[in-house]
Amino acid sequence: MPHKIPVSVLVVIYTPALDVLLLERAEPPGFWQSVTGSCDAPDEPLAETARREVWEETGIDTRQYLLSDWHCTNEYDIYLRWRHRYAPGVTRNTEHVFGLELPERVPVTVAPREHLGYLWLPWQEAAQKCFSRSNSEAIASLPGRRRGSG
Repeated sequence: MPHKIPVSVLVVIYTPALDVLLLERAEPPGFWQSVTGSCDAPDEPLAETARREVWEETGIDTRQYLLSDWHCTNEYDIYLRWRHRYAPGVTRNTEHVFGLELPERVPVTVAPREHLGYLWLPWQEAAQKCFSRSNSEAIASLPGRRRGSG
């Protein structure tokens, strides 16, 4: 299996009422997050990575909705439990944040090898439930990022 590329996306999926979709990781259980995933190839456009990951992890077709690049980048240490997936010596990941606004909560089909289930929560609760600080911060910034908000 090829090594993962240390460039990823985080996609915050939300409604106009600021309900946010969270997924529970299968490994380890109890870790809640937004859609995340690494680029499949060094030249894969970030928006395509975001669209692919949303489809793979939720079954949501992003072409029907507004996917927006939040022009926010986070760099962080890769958790030790996942470093074996990367080339030897790779310890940092660069994450690019996107938002996907849906008109309402929709049913989700989780990828069973990656996730155990999903929840729709008000943004404040969703931000508190995430295990990742960058994910929590992205969700907490949501009220200021909505379409039409300065």
